[in-house]
Amino acid sequence: MRELGFLSFVPNHGGPAGAAGALEDGLRLFETAESLGYGTGWVRGRHFEPFLTSPMTFFAAAAQRTSTIGFGTAVLGMRYEDPVRLAEDASTVDLLSGGRVQLGISTGIAGYGPILDPVFGSTERSFRDEAEARAARLLEVLRGEPLGTSGKGYESIPADTELTLQPQSHGLLDRVWWGGGSLGTAERTADKGLLLHCSTLNTEDTGEPFAVAQAAQIAAYRERFAAQHPDRTAKVAVGRIVVPLLDDHDRAVHEEFLTGYASGMDDEGRPLSGPPFRFSKVVAGGVAEIVDALAADPAVTATDELVVTLPANGDSVAHERILRVVAEEVLPQLR
Repeated sequence: MRELGFLSFVPNHGGPAGAAGALEDGLRLFETAESLGYGTGWVRGRHFEPFLTSPMTFFAAAAQRTSTIGFGTAVLGMRYEDPVRLAEDASTVDLLSGGRVQLGISTGIAGYGPILDPVFGSTERSFRDEAEARAARLLEVLRGEPLGTSGKGYESIPADTELTLQPQSHGLLDRVWWGGGSLGTAERTADKGLLLHCSTLNTEDTGEPFAVAQAAQIAAYRERFAAQHPDRTAKVAVGRIVVPLLDDHDRAVHEEFLTGYASGMDDEGRPLSGPPFRFSKVVAGGVAEIVDALAADPAVTATDELVVTLPANGDSVAHERILRVVAEEVLPQLR
């Protein structure tokens, strides 16, 4: 593990300042994380929930208040993204930020289809096929491939001119990640030449402990990537929910989250109801306990970047404390 990142939902708890205040808290968190040496701040894109729903506009603001930290999406479900518009937005923010966008994508969760298809529009293809088609289109756009022609002339474009991405950030294509969760997905990610982002969720249950199965995904990805793209370097990020409990205040702040997270699954991370997923355990406790747990995690030791996933329901003060403790007390003992 060479790099340290974090992931925030940028939650809107409905406080006195409302949604604007929640976004400001998120921007301040990125500023704090940069000062602590975090390399990338990752966010989720969550439709219709009280979390961040428009990552690229948020990143455009964050780019003006930071200078080094990267901006990652972990991850955008492509079933409900317009690939051309996403490429335009991501390229614009990448240029504004000096090449700091880490564009994480995936198919998304098919189980949400009955809810979101009527909102975003149905398709004749299956959920996965539609998402894969849009992801492939996104990569075509980012590569600068022709998307059409100007015909007799279009606005400022002369006749018979190929239409390509504007503006194009040429380095962005090398910073596209795919959200993995299974061995097959890891191998397909390598085939596509994309970077691999592993979260706190495995979408298959192999019977192995969560971290062991995830480490196998990483190993398969690296082997396949080296064979398919010998001139490039594979890269992996792994997320873990880290909750330092150093005093009674920490325990009180995080008690509801820790209890709620554990109550929905068995001791091996299997949900008590729902699809056959596996979730990683929360890494909680004192500094020594956290260091020991992360050092013994085979996926963490195999990754290039550890992503500290912040509890979805924590406030900005609690989140800043987690980032500070990990950066100042945990990380030095892991390197």
